[in-house]
Amino acid sequence: MSELITADLVDLDLSADTKEAAARSLAERMVAAGRVTDLEGFLADVAAREAQMPTGLDGGIGIPHCRSAHVTEPTLAFGRSAAGIDFGAADGPADLIFLIAAPTGGDADHLSILSTLARHLMDAEFTGALRSADDPARAAALVRGDEPEVAPETEAEAAKAAEAPQPEAAPAAPAPAAPAPEEPAAEAPAQPNETRPFRIVAVTSCPTGIAHTYMAAESLTKAGETAGVELVVETQGSAGFTRLDPAVIAAADGVIFAHDVEVRDRGRFAGKPVVDVGVKAGINRPAELIAEVREKAARGEVGAPAARPDAPMDRDAEEHEGFGTRLRKWLMTGVSYMVPFVAAGGLLMALAFAIGGYTINKAPSVAEHFVWTETGSWAALLFQIGNVAFTFLVPVLAGFIAYGMADRPGLVPGFVGGSIALTIDAGFLGGLIAGLLAGAVVMAIQRVSVPAPLRGIMPVVVIPLISSAVVGFLMFLVIGKPIAALQKALTDWLSGLTGANAIILGVILGLMMCFDLGGPLNKVAYAFAVGGLANPNDGSLKVMAAVMAAGMVPPLAMALATTVRGKLFTKAERENGKAAWVLGASFITEGAIPFAAGDPLRVIPASMAGGAVTGALSMAFGCTLRAPHGGIFVVPLIGQPLLYLVAIVAGVAVSTALVVVLKGLRKTGTEPAAPATEGAEQAAGDRKEPVAA
Repeated sequence: MSELITADLVDLDLSADTKEAAARSLAERMVAAGRVTDLEGFLADVAAREAQMPTGLDGGIGIPHCRSAHVTEPTLAFGRSAAGIDFGAADGPADLIFLIAAPTGGDADHLSILSTLARHLMDAEFTGALRSADDPARAAALVRGDEPEVAPETEAEAAKAAEAPQPEAAPAAPAPAAPAPEEPAAEAPAQPNETRPFRIVAVTSCPTGIAHTYMAAESLTKAGETAGVELVVETQGSAGFTRLDPAVIAAADGVIFAHDVEVRDRGRFAGKPVVDVGVKAGINRPAELIAEVREKAARGEVGAPAARPDAPMDRDAEEHEGFGTRLRKWLMTGVSYMVPFVAAGGLLMALAFAIGGYTINKAPSVAEHFVWTETGSWAALLFQIGNVAFTFLVPVLAGFIAYGMADRPGLVPGFVGGSIALTIDAGFLGGLIAGLLAGAVVMAIQRVSVPAPLRGIMPVVVIPLISSAVVGFLMFLVIGKPIAALQKALTDWLSGLTGANAIILGVILGLMMCFDLGGPLNKVAYAFAVGGLANPNDGSLKVMAAVMAAGMVPPLAMALATTVRGKLFTKAERENGKAAWVLGASFITEGAIPFAAGDPLRVIPASMAGGAVTGALSMAFGCTLRAPHGGIFVVPLIGQPLLYLVAIVAGVAVSTALVVVLKGLRKTGTEPAAPATEGAEQAAGDRKEPVAA
């Protein structure tokens, strides 16, 4: 493994007068050292990063940097300018310029070294030693950490001091005689309760995750020590990141986000005072940020809940989670990205059928025949747009399952495998298998140790090439046909669902939707229904209708119950009941979570009973649905809409009656006290995360 910086990559007399010229001068040294393969391409990447945010820092430092496919291995070049170069810092030009080059998907060990350098740049002794260095080799050694960060004259003095004779140790004083016994001293008075230090958790991140991320972390940490607060930082950088312990977050009094890219898994920090700034603010004014978050905490301000649910791949599997849990997260990652395509395509096609009738799917292409004044042409346009959206379902499913497993390198083989699944008629099941296969192949390739010169091209050439070839071979020639046969059998079974079989399936799906109110079983039932829309037929459309109807029952039932028998519920539950009307009508099953959290033994069985009734009736009535979401707002697009509403009303009535009866059987007393977890229930009620998330 080559050294990160060598003497050839150091210019102690950098003559450039602009940041562009400085970057070019240092980049030319990288090209000469074989670290950069395309000078102009690399400089374009540097300029693109510079355009996002100036890389000048207070204290006379410039750190132009980027991740580029033209870099063969992580490299650092250092230049010292006597005149100074403007890199956009508030305090003036920079005299110490570090050009940091990292390959796309660069080696984690080298990126960790770069992050260490970024931290050192906040140390005045380190920068002082670089300003006084008179030899390129010594400057390179300082950056690598091979030499102590002291000036030459200080080194000489230290050596001279080491050679000087040391004074002899004075003889030890005799031990004092044991004191005479005394009366027991009176017990010291109790000290006043000392408050614990103020606790802050912080997240730092920047677009490339190489320098600013770690410099902000170091700056905040030092400012926290000075201010006497406990401050823990999560750096979301290129070398990966380790999530803060949930217990540390829970104990924190405030949160600082110093970031220029989205904070991953932001919902972990909801409900705490938050200071949200750019990453350079974390570097330049950390003390102000700490003071600001303390002021917010003193005023009782809290941050808003996460504006959107975290993407499934942002919720990494914990170490203690088993394979089954990780598998579910991978699959739900794919489903969550597929759902918008299903929603757009399904609604457009449903509108087309409503406008143009059920023969609109036989209309000629609107690219060849479209009459602006004909309703049929507009209906055909909607249908054909929706049909195009539907063609992306399986590739998107497979691509993002692989993404959930192996991050961005999994996308290409995942999409390729999903497209092959469509080609061989393997459908939704083929997409599932292709996504898992692509993710596994990429993860296996990533474990192979490769020579340093190849690391830069691994994520953009080698991994996509090899993984796509392997996945394509397996899908076309090995497992594709058996999966296609299984998919056909499932499709034929759904198409033939009638009578008792359909009702039984409706009951099972209804129970699954209402058992854990948005949890794993709920998600499995929903994914099964959405997957059927990839190959729509009468049976799969009935399944989608039954799943959505059953999912609406729990929150609507709890809302009705709090209205008709409010005395059986706490004040917080009655307030949540008002919101549950809207949540239930919108097919957000999680609207019932606050009620289940406080009384699961009554709420969950009642919800399941109502969901089973609704699922059975929806299947029995032959209701169909092409849209994967929408609640009552897509009723006009539902087959048998009036009977569909009857099924929902019946299930809501059953659940409401059961929960009222079960709660009424409790010993009669005063209004029930709010459970100890009422605050948690309220927080759960605030998580209006759609089932499809």
